[in-house]
Amino acid sequence: MSNNIRLRFAPSPTGPLHIGGLRTALYNFLISKSLGGKFIIRIEDTDRNRFDQRAEKHILDSLDWCGIIPDEGPLNGGDYGPYRQSERKENYRQRIQELIKSGDAYYAFDKTDELDDQRKESEKKGETFIYNWENRKNFKNSFTLSEEEIKNLISRGDYVVRYKTYNEGEQNEIVVLDEIRGDIKVNLKLLDDKIIFKKDGMPTYHFANVVDDYEMKISHVVRGEEWLPSLALHFLLYKSFNWNPPKFAHLPLILKPTGKGKLSKRDGEKYGIPVYPITWEDSSKKFEGFREVGFENSSLINFISLIGWNPGDEKEIFSLDELIKAFDIKRIIKGGAKYDYDKAIWFNQEHLKKITSDDIYKDLEKEIDKNELVNEKKITTLISLAKERVNFKKEIFNECLNIISYAEGDILGNMNKINFTDHILKTIKGFIKSLKESKNINSVELKGNYFNQLKENNIKIGDGMKSLRVMMTGKISGPDLFTILEIIKRDILIIRLEKSIKIIND
Repeated sequence: MSNNIRLRFAPSPTGPLHIGGLRTALYNFLISKSLGGKFIIRIEDTDRNRFDQRAEKHILDSLDWCGIIPDEGPLNGGDYGPYRQSERKENYRQRIQELIKSGDAYYAFDKTDELDDQRKESEKKGETFIYNWENRKNFKNSFTLSEEEIKNLISRGDYVVRYKTYNEGEQNEIVVLDEIRGDIKVNLKLLDDKIIFKKDGMPTYHFANVVDDYEMKISHVVRGEEWLPSLALHFLLYKSFNWNPPKFAHLPLILKPTGKGKLSKRDGEKYGIPVYPITWEDSSKKFEGFREVGFENSSLINFISLIGWNPGDEKEIFSLDELIKAFDIKRIIKGGAKYDYDKAIWFNQEHLKKITSDDIYKDLEKEIDKNELVNEKKITTLISLAKERVNFKKEIFNECLNIISYAEGDILGNMNKINFTDHILKTIKGFIKSLKESKNINSVELKGNYFNQLKENNIKIGDGMKSLRVMMTGKISGPDLFTILEIIKRDILIIRLEKSIKIIND
């Protein structure tokens, strides 16, 4: 394992984990593991007003269900903890002082209403208000107040700290390499002096993010496209501390099912689709997650891995281990990728097929064993038939019942679609006789016996198969008929066929 490769997922616990956040976590996990490195979880809870303990639990539980297990994090610790920003306050205070002493940051004492007035004035002129190199000397800060005034205001705690982004006469453009998008050029004259330390004594996201990434030795920062506007500030903070910046990569958006606009949490309700890995419930509504809908965690991981990345060939079905081996950051696309729920269901069907019938039987054993129609030795065969016909594992039991069920009403309803001639009824009676005499019941023997009866009575195979299916199941179509007959107990087969003959004769 490489000691130099370290990637992190750093969610803010102000709300539940959305599918976009899950993909970010997954890509960080896959990159770290494909390069032999470590994956870290860090909880970015600097916004204490919006912090939600339930949201943190939802995030961690979602990752755990998906198999995205961190090497270090708030639950399992590590060498670079604490892994919650609220527990790292002293680190930030020390680092802020370093920037103030170097002149790269400064105290600002402006009142909120004063800044609001300035914004309104700018809006009247059709301009955007920005606090930066052009006007910072018009406000109450370290550049305009005396040392005595500054000390007095600091003692009251009524201040913020701003980052000095640019000074007139300095180089006004920087270029930052993005591993997905190439060189990103930024004009520093257009940036504002961001607040990096708040009045409540907590750092802003921007400052804490950079400090933590450095102190935790993060080698790659892989995050959503929405963080591109913050890239220049983060890069400048590294330079101000004389730290080597990590490699940056900004992921494409996940788009709505229509392909237009970023997928939002509200779209789940709008389109009737899950947007959370596991269920989230707020004060007014419950939002069902992929897990509760019935998705396998492996299929969800497979699905979201391909929203914005491709392996370079036609392969679509991946296990988590296969994704680790195949994943390459260079194959992440720049443009947005659409959320296709039908495709998600298809992935689940494919992953369901890979689960052995024996394993599924362990989950359904109590329900299936209660059914007296099924030959006990053929239960896994029934499950194999059923899992090919459903979207989710939880539908398998009902599909098993559907396959082997029998309803007189169905026979009557489909009778008009079948021409039950005397020859066909004679064939069925001959088949019943062979059932009673057979020592072993298996699909090959059943098929051979029935086809012999059809041949003897000069009946086309298609006509004979339709007749037998309706008489046995009441249905016109379904899985392989002789496999179904093999599954159902012999005495049940005979009773059904004899009852069907009676219904037809009546």
